[in-house]
Amino acid sequence: MVAFGKKLKERQIEEWQGYYINYKLMKKKVKQYANQIEAGALDRRHVLKDFSRMLDNQIEKIVLFMLETQGLHASRIAQLNEQQEALQEEPDISKISELREAYRAVGRDLLKLLFFVEMNAIGLRKILKKFDKRFGYKFTDYYVKTRANHPYSQLQQVFKHVGLGAVVGAISRNLSDLQDRQGSYLSIYDQPALPLQEPVVDSLTSAVDRLTHSTNFLDFLGQHALIMHEELPSQADDHADQMYHKVSLVLNLVNTFLYMVNTYIIVPTADDYSMSLGAAATVCGIVIGAMAVAQVFSSVYFSAWSNKSYFKPLIFSSIVLIIGNAFYALAYDFNSLTILLLGRVFCGLGSARAVNRRYISDCVPLKKRMQASAAFVSASALGMACGPALAGLLQMKFKIFNITFNAVTLPGWVMTLAWFIYLIWLWISFKEPVREPEVNAQESSTAQNDKLEKGLAQPLLASTDHDPDDDGSEEASEESRGPVNSPGEAYRLLTPSVKVQLLIYFMLKFSMEILLSESSVVTSHYFGWTTSSVSIFLFCLGLTVLPVNIFVGSYISNMYEDRQILLASEIVVFLGVMFSFNFLIPYSMPQYVSASLLTFVAAEVLEGVNLSLLSRVMSSRLSRGTFNGGLLSTEAGTLARVFADVTITLAGLMGQQHLLNITLVPSLLICAGSIIATCFTYNSLY
Repeated sequence: MVAFGKKLKERQIEEWQGYYINYKLMKKKVKQYANQIEAGALDRRHVLKDFSRMLDNQIEKIVLFMLETQGLHASRIAQLNEQQEALQEEPDISKISELREAYRAVGRDLLKLLFFVEMNAIGLRKILKKFDKRFGYKFTDYYVKTRANHPYSQLQQVFKHVGLGAVVGAISRNLSDLQDRQGSYLSIYDQPALPLQEPVVDSLTSAVDRLTHSTNFLDFLGQHALIMHEELPSQADDHADQMYHKVSLVLNLVNTFLYMVNTYIIVPTADDYSMSLGAAATVCGIVIGAMAVAQVFSSVYFSAWSNKSYFKPLIFSSIVLIIGNAFYALAYDFNSLTILLLGRVFCGLGSARAVNRRYISDCVPLKKRMQASAAFVSASALGMACGPALAGLLQMKFKIFNITFNAVTLPGWVMTLAWFIYLIWLWISFKEPVREPEVNAQESSTAQNDKLEKGLAQPLLASTDHDPDDDGSEEASEESRGPVNSPGEAYRLLTPSVKVQLLIYFMLKFSMEILLSESSVVTSHYFGWTTSSVSIFLFCLGLTVLPVNIFVGSYISNMYEDRQILLASEIVVFLGVMFSFNFLIPYSMPQYVSASLLTFVAAEVLEGVNLSLLSRVMSSRLSRGTFNGGLLSTEAGTLARVFADVTITLAGLMGQQHLLNITLVPSLLICAGSIIATCFTYNSLY
């Protein structure tokens, strides 16, 4: 992996070199502080004051240059506007063409400025993170809190690009006005959705959105996938273009859809299936959770396998899922709970979601990656909704060759057939991408990382051992090393902010699994719902995913910061869980439905924001390798589902009348814990 310092230097605009953040100097300064503290020459107060002043100076240098350059661009636009006014009196086609090209030239120069600001913003985030790792994770909280909310904040200028949006808008409006409108008097302000066929404007808009973390529906939806992108802005994506194959991407999305259908198609009938085999209804928790238990292990080997191939793991996944679903369906005729559970375990061993994520991250060009990420999440949401709905339609019973086809076995047979058809399509149409030759990363000492997490135990200095940065490579101790391929190495890279985000992901998946998995038992006990009623209820919950994400992605996320939405969503999940308790006699259907809807919708909103923040606070080394960020989040979510399903089964031993309240207690406690943890790390989520 190329060092961040080297990437920053390589992508600098030569004539602007003196105005970029001096990342190398600041890293050396951090090391000097460590040595001086060890020698007793400095105290905590002096270090914080000196480093704050250095950061302030760096930010001021960036901001003043940005404002100066922005002013030059504004002056050029003003001059072009005067020429445009003159052309309105005496139109000249050749001069109009020249004027449009002049506006485009300003746009291209402005794009360079946006890349300049973005690279500096990334550098600031990284140096703050590095300081925290060395000195106890305290500084970012202090610096952001004192600078970001100040009325004269220069930090906001860097992270929120105050004023640049107006220049982008001026270029867009004038290019739009110069287009041939066939005599129309409308402007971009009258029809904001009117397409403007100007690549430079599209590039500017993309750069602005990336810099501000403002988002549209596709961006917000794509955040759920946690498909990590390159840190620094780049306009070259040649290798991904060569690897991209549209049908192969579609096959990955279909795999995602089918797997989510496979996961949830049994939920409405799992309790009936358990009772038909002589077990208690609450054993459905084990039946549903067996798939998640196996997925804990399958995610690791599929992630490792995807380092070498995409086609072979997808083939293997399809075969295992065919076997697993056939076992699940045959368990009824064999009257065997063991075969039933074995079938679900096989289904979990066929979970190739790590491969699906990795394919999008590695093989889809950057310009199409967000749409592909959004499609991945949409396929998952659609599968979650269609699974229970399909189960509700399979209410029939017949026999063929002494094999029983009924409401509890048909989900297994339908999925067996679906995976068989998918396997044939996959074999015929999938194209294995050509990979780049792997270059072994330079091996370096891991002694510094071993002490990374110990910083919290000391007031300032985390470690004074030999610093690998001595070799002159400013990223030798972290970024220049290869991908993370061991769990211990991955754990050492988990900062408190990352751990809190993983805890939040665990919490929301735990709450959702409790809600979905026990729905058939709870609704049957309290309201006498049939399988069809449960299926309709779960289908309606699943259908809320896309509309909610459209609303949040298009409006809410542009009005509030991600961390604000995160905390608010956690509180709403807490309220939804609390409102779900059976504290009124009799327990009413409106209470259950409204509380479930509140919990589910808030959890869906929370998931997108949570994974967006996770990708930002996570080390760049976790974007590749076996134990990447996507795998870590998948494992956290899968473990949450396992614990939730085990909780349902154990709570069922106390009787169905106590099931609801007992299972909601851990949800409430974990949610409260995540809210407290978020408050402690709130200012590091900038």
